Amino acid sequence: MDYTGSSYRGERVNGRLEGTGAYTLPTETKYMGEMKDGMFHGKGVLYFPSGSKYEGTWDNGISIEGKYTFADGLEYKDDRWHYCDGYDRRFYTEICKGLKPAGISQLTNLDPPRIIPAGCYDCGDGFYNPKTRVVVDYMRRFLRNAERRNRIRR
Repeated sequence: MDYTGSSYRGERVNGRLEGTGAYTLPTETKYMGEMKDGMFHGKGVLYFPSGSKYEGTWDNGISIEGKYTFADGLEYKDDRWHYCDGYDRRFYTEICKGLKPAGISQLTNLDPPRIIPAGCYDCGDGFYNPKTRVVVDYMRRFLRNAERRNRIRR
């Protein structure tokens, strides 16, 4: 697994991932549950770095049923989905905790919102600093250098 960047801790049968275990992907998404012949098989939970999770049942690596829960506790539903539709654009935390007083805007679902360092931009997985051209995660750990794009001169 060294060449894929993944890791596994758990039961094995004849060297194969089989039984109960914890499989971590290079993206830091973690699966905890049952395995069979190196694949997700049976009951298990995928934990995403964002804090969301997917609890499901797998059959030879394919999810056959499950439930997705966002990091804030909102459960996704295929039918009768009432969150952020054309009639109600409130964030889920506003639905649960009520709207803020007049003059105080809530710009994200996070309450309180992330504090963005001065001169930086939130880019979804961390903060981008245009002066240093570096992206750090929300814990201020290095993620990557921003690539320099060639400018076309005419």
